[in-house]
Amino acid sequence: MHIEAITASDIAWQEQALCAQTGVDFFFPEPGSSVREAKRICALCESRTACLEFALAHDERFGVWGGLSEKERMRLRRSEENGWDRPVR
Repeated sequence: MHIEAITASDIAWQEQALCAQTGVDFFFPEPGSSVREAKRICALCESRTACLEFALAHDERFGVWGGLSEKERMRLRRSEENGWDRPVR
């Protein structure tokens, strides 16, 4: 079993993230609920890239991270595994 430690520098971006200033309900909605509001907040956030990189590196499977839903992150991960470049946003 492999356990990866998360250091303070790994999550320093979270202090500046807009999601830290709003409710988690936007970012972890009930199944089938809209993630539109979370994505709108993410689009304005300076920490978006760091957030997405963290989610991909730590295989976050739930919620909106870096402006992408679970399905979108899974699609991105698969495209990277197939050798396609990550889109720049």
